[in-house]
Amino acid sequence: MSQFISLQDAAAMTATYRQDRETILADAYKNQNILAKCETFDRDVFDSVLAQSGCVGIRVYYGMDGNSRVHAIIVGVNSSDEDIIFPNTDNSLIIEQGVRCPVDCPPASDLNS
Repeated sequence: MSQFISLQDAAAMTATYRQDRETILADAYKNQNILAKCETFDRDVFDSVLAQSGCVGIRVYYGMDGNSRVHAIIVGVNSSDEDIIFPNTDNSLIIEQGVRCPVDCPPASDLNS
């Protein structure tokens, strides 16, 4: 099964999300940039995660910071579909800290405008 989709499908999905992202929130969370339009990460962090011994893919979780803003949290996955994490150590390679839009948005493209 391919995990790729067409640009047309991706553009339609991101347009729907941009249009509806505030309407799916409870009133107390609206207009606070709770849901990002996108997040940008440097390639080197993905290269580091994918270079881990036994890593066959990545998994995206969604977490919430102290301001109730949703962020992508990304970890490597092994061939047994397990997260590659090392509890009780600082050795886990977990990606977060992406550049969030809004506030810091990329130039216009078919996926964001």
